[in-house]
Amino acid sequence: MSTSSLVSLSNTALYISFFIYLIAIIPLGLSVGTKRKFFPKLGITLTSVGFVLQIVYFISRWSVAGHAPVSNLYEFMTFFAIMLVGSSLIMYYLYHQIVIGLFTLPVALIILGYANAFSKEITPLIPALQSNWLTIHVLTVAFSSAVLSIAFVSGIIYLLKTVNPAETSKNTFYLELVMYFLVVVVGFIATTSTFGAMGYNKNLQFENHESKIEVSNYKLPTITVPKDSKVVQAKDANSYKVVDQKNGVIEIPNSIDAHQLNTIIWSFLVGTVLYILLRLLTKRKVISLLKPLTNKVNVETMDEISYRAVVIGFPLFALGGLIFAMIWAQYAWSRFWGWDPKEVWALITFLFYAAMLHLRIGKGWEGERTAWMAIIGFGLIMFNQIFVNLVIAGLHSYA
Repeated sequence: MSTSSLVSLSNTALYISFFIYLIAIIPLGLSVGTKRKFFPKLGITLTSVGFVLQIVYFISRWSVAGHAPVSNLYEFMTFFAIMLVGSSLIMYYLYHQIVIGLFTLPVALIILGYANAFSKEITPLIPALQSNWLTIHVLTVAFSSAVLSIAFVSGIIYLLKTVNPAETSKNTFYLELVMYFLVVVVGFIATTSTFGAMGYNKNLQFENHESKIEVSNYKLPTITVPKDSKVVQAKDANSYKVVDQKNGVIEIPNSIDAHQLNTIIWSFLVGTVLYILLRLLTKRKVISLLKPLTNKVNVETMDEISYRAVVIGFPLFALGGLIFAMIWAQYAWSRFWGWDPKEVWALITFLFYAAMLHLRIGKGWEGERTAWMAIIGFGLIMFNQIFVNLVIAGLHSYA
């Protein structure tokens, strides 16, 4: 099969899987309110078909690239979504809780939508990434993060079952806040898709944190821009001409990626508007809308799933996020540890889950406490994969 055919197969398989997951949510949702076996079987079958298509995407893209397709944010987040769906299927066959799949699929769809905002181009690996340890490190991190994300899903389900939305309490406020952040991610997808369809494009030239001239391509209207940047147009493949000195609202120091911060600000603006509209149209909290889906949930089972997911995911994260990462860092940069922002947050995530297991086993923190810690842990994972990757300049900025 030719390279172009493999690329087409890869992209088509991923797009079809996305729409199959959208359809699968319907029977999965219907299954939580009925005793009929048809809807659960249909939902799981569709989810399994979508998962197989994602595997087809991954293998065919690997064949074209010549290396594991996990070298940039599009590829990593896509593989993360694959592992998340795979983990949910494993948990379903272990515990037979259809509600896990119902809540996992929307998260996987959001991750796929998020990944779709980044470049899908297959490019050769830069020297720092030309190592088998990169493949081992990233694949292990993605899989372990996906398993830990199942703890987040079951934690959300646990709290939706136990928290009363009508009450004014800290649990109600913070659980609704989690829903708000999920809507913000949807706002990111909507914003990038809309301006992408409009063809918005602006190039800014500036001096980066390494004191080198860099050109950043903005796909969204400029709010935050690099300090002393200028609007430029390409004269040819290697040179630009200045066309405007005024280019944004807020200038950001070059230690921060102003381009990606601009995207995050737009995401919060649009996400907040979407959240307010949702509240106004339904006249209910988001958690009130979701709570009926958990009517038949056994909270002890959800607590067990959260705990087991962390027990499996934590040692895998320790291997992939720290040990394998340090071996790769030695090959790539001739040092095991350098306090790069990505490394620091990987360590923070590791210590958090270590503390979570200690409190669970040694102090008896179960139920609600486990659910909240699983949610916080997922927040750390997403902060590391999104904010640290995109906004804070470091050795992992190419990701």
